[in-house]
Amino acid sequence: MIRNLTQLFKNEDGATAIEYGLIAALIAVAAIAAFQLVGTNLSSIFNTIAGDL
Repeated sequence: MIRNLTQLFKNEDGATAIEYGLIAALIAVAAIAAFQLVGTNLSSIFNTIAGDL
């Protein structure tokens, strides 16, 4: 039983999966922020073009 517990504490598979999940979440947040910024700028450009027409 002690051997099983030591193997459990040495197992890093779960930590790696959590790290990948955190990286994916960070990338998603950055992408959403970038899309919102681009969307706002694009909307402004279209409004300017529509006003000029």
